[in-house]
Amino acid sequence: MRVVLTRPQEDSERTAVALRAKGHDVLIVPLLRVEPVDAKLRTNWGGVVITSAHAAMALAALAQRDGLISLPLYAVGKRTADAAREIGFTDIVTAGGDVRDLLRTIVEHRADEKGPLLYLAGEDRSGDLIGDLTVRGIAAEMAIIYRAAPAPFTAALTKALKAGEVDAVLHFSRRSAESYLAGAASAQIAGPALAVAHYCLSAQIAEPLAAAGASRVAVAKRPDEASIIDLLASLLA
Repeated sequence: MRVVLTRPQEDSERTAVALRAKGHDVLIVPLLRVEPVDAKLRTNWGGVVITSAHAAMALAALAQRDGLISLPLYAVGKRTADAAREIGFTDIVTAGGDVRDLLRTIVEHRADEKGPLLYLAGEDRSGDLIGDLTVRGIAAEMAIIYRAAPAPFTAALTKALKAGEVDAVLHFSRRSAESYLAGAASAQIAGPALAVAHYCLSAQIAEPLAAAGASRVAVAKRPDEASIIDLLASLLA
């Protein structure tokens, strides 16, 4: 299959390796560009929480990095933990790969015992991690340190969709799905863009695609990369 990846460049390159290993042709077209957000952070926290490797990369550019990397870190999954380790964190607890696992991991460690947690987040998020922690008696605050800015369709993507050379598009966030729809409208190829198969990480991500008229929309069993790749394979079987 010819599969389009619309994630930010680094994320798409990693996913492309896994897809190409299964014989797929991959077109990488980042429709989101991750940008750091300048934030004034204090450093007297009980620990740090991150749900994306982008948070670690954004923190690396902030002056408060050195005051935070000595704290315990709670990472949503292995890749996020690896990114945090690369910028200097050493005391890292790694969850199983999604926010539900992360919440459970933090609760099990009772991470509030040494003070409130600092959740380093992106501007666009799904769920309410701070609220979920609060109702479980764990104090936490959020600081936004990066954002995802939309990017237009490339000439290569427009040409491929017009020619019917795209079999599927993988969507890893609602924001990227919305950017895909906006880009298709701007390029005046909404029809071909909606006609391809769309594979989504969650039902929430699938919503704007279905609402726009996409008829072939499928949702992964779990919100992780391996599950969306397995979904692609299962629907080809």
